[in-house]
Amino acid sequence: MRVLLKASMDTEKANEAIRNGTLGKLVQESLEQIKPEAAYFTTDHGKRTAYLVFDMQDSSQMPVIAEPFFLDMGAEITYTPVMNLDDLKKGLAAVGG
Repeated sequence: MRVLLKASMDTEKANEAIRNGTLGKLVQESLEQIKPEAAYFTTDHGKRTAYLVFDMQDSSQMPVIAEPFFLDMGAEITYTPVMNLDDLKKGLAAVGG
């Protein structure tokens, strides 16, 4: 299932990770593990935030993916199922739309 992961990082923990050089490593390792089809980085409500779109094969991946963000960045994490245009067309065809 295609999923949008939103990780909003605690500002103080992220500041420290930038100072000690670990933020880039965490992001790189997470991207290598998740292999997202898209990755965006911005701010949301004043916090450094990553948006990653990827294919979650099994819900058991949720803690493996989220824990580094929780433990190292004090992040708030959300997972949201999402569709691309092809998924939407397939879904609409199934309901006769």
